Amino acid sequence: MRIVICEDSVLLREGLVRLLEDAGHDVVAALGDTDGLTEAVADVDPGLCILDVRLPPTRTDEGIRAAVSLRAARPDLPVLVLSQYVEERYASDLIAGRGGALGYLLKDRVADVAEFLESVETIAAGGTVFDPEVVAQLLGRRARDERMRRLTEREATVLALIAEGKSNQAIGRTLHISEGSVEKHITAVFQKLELEQDDSGNRRVLAALAHIAHGGLPPQTGELS
Repeated sequence: MRIVICEDSVLLREGLVRLLEDAGHDVVAALGDTDGLTEAVADVDPGLCILDVRLPPTRTDEGIRAAVSLRAARPDLPVLVLSQYVEERYASDLIAGRGGALGYLLKDRVADVAEFLESVETIAAGGTVFDPEVVAQLLGRRARDERMRRLTEREATVLALIAEGKSNQAIGRTLHISEGSVEKHITAVFQKLELEQDDSGNRRVLAALAHIAHGGLPPQTGELS
């Protein structure tokens, strides 16, 4: 099988090349960044493309964004993403895209050579392989998103102001409503986000974290002081 690798770590890249070639595969391109990746895939028509999530120049999400682009252009191309962590946003985009033959593994899995090679064969044959941690985090995100969608527009605005650290009094001034109304909205937010009352009194913090995890932005409400 012809394989293209895109991995910026020289040691890991060369290790993957040696591992895959020893298993009888042909690594036709081993790149350190996404420059030339599209051209390489077009030229050699690989049976599998393996990409790291974090690649130059910023080493943030170039690799997984490249994977999303590759699958959009070529849904039939089997893609395996390797990462040290779960990049939830683009992982969801990757999974939601057209096509099958997809894998997302944490790099720790590469240490188990037999398991890794089996995953490579499974993906190349049209299957899907996901690290259990990837699945757990994506399902957790989906649950958060479902709860956030329960909020009304006013409740979402109140939650955003809570995330800014504002008191009930400050929220009331910002939205031109009474503190009693603010308290009712906050109670509704806690209920819809399924944040139970406890002795630590940390529901406000947990609500703010849920807003941030959902990718929340500050509300556009004018004067916020």
